[in-house]
Amino acid sequence: MKEREVMEYIEQMNSLGIVPGLDSIRELCKRLGNPQQSLRFVHLAGTNGKGSVSAYIAAALKSGGYRVGRYISPVIFEYRERIQVNDRYLTREALGRLAEQVRQVCDEMAAEGLPQPTAFEVETAMAFLYFREKSCDIVVLETGMGGLLDATNIIDSTVLAVITSVSMDHMRFLGSTLEEIAAQKAGILKKGVPVVSAKQHPEAEKVIAERAAELQCSLTVAEPAGITQIRYGLEKQRFSYHGLSGLEIPLAGKYQVENAALAVEALKILGERGFPLTEQKLRRGLMQTVWDGRFTVAGKRPYFIIDGAHNEDGAKRLAESLEFYFTNKRIIYIMGVLKDKEYGRMIALTHALADQIITVAPPDNPRALPAYELAREVAKVHSDVTAVDSPEEAVEMARLLAGKEDVIVAFGTLSFAGRLMRIVGYRQK
Repeated sequence: MKEREVMEYIEQMNSLGIVPGLDSIRELCKRLGNPQQSLRFVHLAGTNGKGSVSAYIAAALKSGGYRVGRYISPVIFEYRERIQVNDRYLTREALGRLAEQVRQVCDEMAAEGLPQPTAFEVETAMAFLYFREKSCDIVVLETGMGGLLDATNIIDSTVLAVITSVSMDHMRFLGSTLEEIAAQKAGILKKGVPVVSAKQHPEAEKVIAERAAELQCSLTVAEPAGITQIRYGLEKQRFSYHGLSGLEIPLAGKYQVENAALAVEALKILGERGFPLTEQKLRRGLMQTVWDGRFTVAGKRPYFIIDGAHNEDGAKRLAESLEFYFTNKRIIYIMGVLKDKEYGRMIALTHALADQIITVAPPDNPRALPAYELAREVAKVHSDVTAVDSPEEAVEMARLLAGKEDVIVAFGTLSFAGRLMRIVGYRQK
């Protein structure tokens, strides 16, 4: 299959929507020779922070000389970014070849009256095949949504489970309470396999701890109290954590220090589980981490920040970072959201910091909320809001409105972060 044909096929599969459960992915992988069984995994679940934490872990392991597979979503720049080995995207040749291989099996299943695998199941199977083909030492595997019924949870060779910050999101599928959502995330835990967790809300913490005890998993919590000597910055941040002084990360955002501490805890345990790292290589890996679209400084004078905040917890963390880094600065928002998100709460948590708000519909996304509908919601609490027709128009208007000392902040969904970065001339690292 050519890349265009693959994209058309995936789009066709996307029309099936989200179907939680493991029966289809089990059958699909079985017919493909169960490629996941020859791999070892760091499995990550959580509402926010999965991408950042997995980026730190993968960068450090790569620095240590390991061949590291990485499976991520959503993507920022292009589709092949979803499946990587040592930061190199899945090749176009492999994409076409593996997609054809998986499609043939899916067609066989459908012909036999079995459910058609979803797009995410197809992608997950392709990732397992590619990582096996590339003889990865370890795969850093993010869940797509939830954990217990997520297609990635077919794996049974987890070396370490990581639970990032758990909060309210995807309630239609995961549950209407924090306890229910935490139970879904904790579904990735495997008997006797260590788990590292971010510091959670008490309700989520209780669920995760009980599940870990039930499965005889050692549980390590990355305590924010252990983070000291923090020096925040937009270009580089520095902190100490449990005996490791002067750790540095290149990612901005106050919350990134906690994400990095969680990754450090994970890397310590991985060292005991067959993937040792010298302190020098751990430090180098953290500093070499790249994760665009998360409080990314995409331009200066004026500062242009692009952030993937797309739910209540993400909006809260974005607001905290804006207040910290840009106190007394005039801020202009570009806001685009998906209609199945709690955008009312996002507006409530962020509107007070904005001088002006520009709304836009994320392009090429059937779940996008129209710009004018979002503007109507914003207008209930903010007096200066304008709806525009495209990201290009939004960037042009924001730049006309902003002085050199002002700040432009684009957020609401990661689905148009890559487009915005190209518009503003940000160079992919």
